[in-house]
Amino acid sequence: MVTGLTCFLCGRAYDAAVPQGLCECGRPLRVDYDFGPQSISLSDIDAGDGTIWRYRAVLPDCEPLSLGEGWTPLQPAPSLGSNLWIKDEGVNPTASFKARGMAVAVAMARKFGLGKLAVPSAGNAGGALAAYCAKAGIEAYVFMPRDTPRACVVECEAHGARVTLVDGLITDCAAEIGKRKVEEGWFDMSTLKEPYRIEGKKTMGYEMFEQMGHLPAAIVYPAGGGTGLIGMWKAFDEMERLGWIGTARPKMFAVQPVGCCPIPTAFAKGERFAEEHKNAATVASGLRVPRAVGDFIMLDLIRASGGSAVTVSDDEMVKCAKEIASKTGVFASPEGGACLAAARNLLATGLLKEDEETVLFNTGSGVKYLEALG
Repeated sequence: MVTGLTCFLCGRAYDAAVPQGLCECGRPLRVDYDFGPQSISLSDIDAGDGTIWRYRAVLPDCEPLSLGEGWTPLQPAPSLGSNLWIKDEGVNPTASFKARGMAVAVAMARKFGLGKLAVPSAGNAGGALAAYCAKAGIEAYVFMPRDTPRACVVECEAHGARVTLVDGLITDCAAEIGKRKVEEGWFDMSTLKEPYRIEGKKTMGYEMFEQMGHLPAAIVYPAGGGTGLIGMWKAFDEMERLGWIGTARPKMFAVQPVGCCPIPTAFAKGERFAEEHKNAATVASGLRVPRAVGDFIMLDLIRASGGSAVTVSDDEMVKCAKEIASKTGVFASPEGGACLAAARNLLATGLLKEDEETVLFNTGSGVKYLEALG
């Protein structure tokens, strides 16, 4: 049961019975539950449900909204390296992990009676919002950089979303929504600017644990806004409170491209907050996020896990995405390729060991990135 919302930074409490955005301090809110040891057992998981809603016992109380998201394959990938696994989020509805977060966030928006939802998107979040809004009968407004992959724009339009192309980056799209949302009556569904997308994304952590029967030694994850990374860490904390696991955690490795790397830059400097990356550029549109409102959450959890934040080049990620496809059959996005490139670099430096079971996250399908992979 949800007990309330709490700011990740300052700890201020908010009422979960009404829609909420950011804290007054400008930082994200966390959904809190009254979990205790064995208050929910593994037997409470609905194993017959092949979607994220199998974890309804640890999700907000709302009517499920589903297009079949979740329970994605966790593939052993010995052809890429010993002890490597690929969690393939590209097989989700709308071909990315964004479906998980939007399924829960739009379900909660429907519960609250919200009629117009807006999101800035480099591609995948917009497509997911458009699809779930179509399912829920809610108006969707998507703001995208003008150079967003064409497949993502067409996807949003096909689902009936009102798409606005903006000259600039996702931060410019977010600024446009900020200027107009009150007058237009939009609720802002931006990454971490509402609390429920995290709840959908945390199911990756629960799912991985259920599929493996334990947690891996390490996770390599392509981080833009960081909701997936933060969501999984939240899942691990919840599982410990429920008595399912102990205090051990996977080492968390966040990967960003050289052309847009605010988190690795801050990590290397020992800083808790990241400066905006100027003139951000990368073929991995989902990672072209020059400023993240949850930067400190990512940096805190990476350090707490004993992991790191690292960069790879566009050439490395595209090459590795193609290698994943040719050797495993998983048509990886550049973001997925970034994880393989990073894992190899981490192995070379000793931050990862060959005997450590490591899960690489392919967060989207290569079908969305034909221009980059062609």
